[in-house]
Amino acid sequence: MSSLTLPVETSDSINARILAISEDKIQGFQREPLAEIARLAGVPPATVIERIQAMLRAGTIRRVRQTLMATNLAPGALVAWQVPADRLDRAFDFMFQQDPFSGHVVIRSTDAATPGSNYKLWTTLKVPQGFSMQKHAEHLLRQTGAEHFRLMPAKRLFALGVGHVRRRGMTIGSKADVPAEVMDVNVVQLNDLEWRVLTALKREFEPDEITPQLWHGRANEVRIPVETFYEVAEELNRRKVIGRFSTFLEHVKPLATGERVTRFNALFHWAVPSGREIETGREVGRHHILTHAYWREGGPEFRNVNIMAVAHGTDKEVVLQHKVAIDEHLRMIGIPVSYTNVFWGGRSEIKPSEISLRPYREWCKGAGLNPESMRS
Repeated sequence: MSSLTLPVETSDSINARILAISEDKIQGFQREPLAEIARLAGVPPATVIERIQAMLRAGTIRRVRQTLMATNLAPGALVAWQVPADRLDRAFDFMFQQDPFSGHVVIRSTDAATPGSNYKLWTTLKVPQGFSMQKHAEHLLRQTGAEHFRLMPAKRLFALGVGHVRRRGMTIGSKADVPAEVMDVNVVQLNDLEWRVLTALKREFEPDEITPQLWHGRANEVRIPVETFYEVAEELNRRKVIGRFSTFLEHVKPLATGERVTRFNALFHWAVPSGREIETGREVGRHHILTHAYWREGGPEFRNVNIMAVAHGTDKEVVLQHKVAIDEHLRMIGIPVSYTNVFWGGRSEIKPSEISLRPYREWCKGAGLNPESMRS
């Protein structure tokens, strides 16, 4: 069957089986990630390859790549921006199109005027080791006409895995039998070879690169034997800087097929007593609906919230029901919540944040900045 006649909808039964695994179930570095997807999905390897190629060409899958634990490679933060309404779309475009170090770019709103609801532009930000997120954000503020920003670095992570297809129809309140594990955010130092391998690892795959020998071309790119490439990648994996091998779908925008994978993207906020952040994060993070859960300090702008999480869904009321189930779980186990809120995502664009030193220096020069002036 040619790629022109293969089904490319996520609702196709074979595609759904593949995507339920390939979105977020292939953790760490795998020498043969496509074969592992095939094994877990119960689909022949050749079928996995042709279906992923077809969905990537059709735009159903927007990218295929090895993700990194960027919080362990470069300083990063969630950033909330207060931008005048008449500058909001221009600021959004600038962050997405002209700042390689801003990843997720989302306009968010609340159902009512609440603390922080005037912060409508939300981004993620990474800068290479040795450089200042504060200085970088100050430059973005000047360029976009934003009035204020709030940097919220992650102190701990409790959930990280975007699997939209496998979350369809999930039971309200579905959760793991045990609390989520705690993921630390310690920045790791790498040598030159490790950075070269890492740079090759994280680059997106073109459809023709989706082959059984997935990493051979990347090893040639780095000019090292493939076995050496594997060994370096596996060492990086042991050092917890490798995320997952993943096929990424659009969060909200319609696919080329006209279908929407999700319609609603919710950022949940909770304020819990100081000293109970890790306990709460583990209890929140055990809920299967969440794609992300982390400890971040929202500060007075957001009523001192310190636990945040993200959920997606096609029905707003169902997403809220999941939130209610998490709230009730916290109440039942005796964790007091002094304040909670939901920020809904609207317009959004997502791209991997650049974290390498050389691109940062080049970007600084292109922006008329002295790279040394941007150091922390």
